[in-house]
Amino acid sequence: MNRRTALKQLAALGALASPVAGALAQQGGFTVLNPAQPTDDPARIEVIKFFHYGCPHCADLAPLIHLWAKAQPQDVHFRHVPVLWNSAQLQGLARLYYTAEVTGELEKLHPQIFGAVQKDKRPLHTESGVREWVTGKVADVERFMETYKSFGVQSMLQRGNQLAAAMKISGVPTLVVEGKYLTASSMAGGHEGAIKVLDQLVARVRSERSKG
Repeated sequence: MNRRTALKQLAALGALASPVAGALAQQGGFTVLNPAQPTDDPARIEVIKFFHYGCPHCADLAPLIHLWAKAQPQDVHFRHVPVLWNSAQLQGLARLYYTAEVTGELEKLHPQIFGAVQKDKRPLHTESGVREWVTGKVADVERFMETYKSFGVQSMLQRGNQLAAAMKISGVPTLVVEGKYLTASSMAGGHEGAIKVLDQLVARVRSERSKG
């Protein structure tokens, strides 16, 4: 889903747009970011999935990328970054993501949030909507909501937004390896193709590192 469609209608079912910008050089199934961006952990190969909960393509890719991440060796660090794109709804959904991550509820809630937003049309971009939805799903609702409103989560929102801007993310889902190689299902012929390209890019980075 591209940025324009997402901002017009959060759960739009339009075609996935390729996240290509002028600073990207097209390769076979992926692009190269120029300049490359620093990663959080230089000791490990970083893989980021940019997404948002209203994107049906992100929901379709989610179980595949979950299995992929679980199968990776210790030298690979996978993480999600929700996009904001100056949208109050996307910011609210991203806040829910980071809250679930900080409170240790992410693995349980992550797939449920996709369904709640896209199928059940729950207003999980609002504080009241989140409180109602997580009641009965998390052990300590008050702690969850305190985290939701915390400075720490706000800082995570800002950092994620800055990273998406630096990497020129204009469509989701987008996968970025080591801050410099970018692929997407639209570039790789589908979700399975994106996973294959992801494997190739991780192997490429591993080879680059071994050569020093």
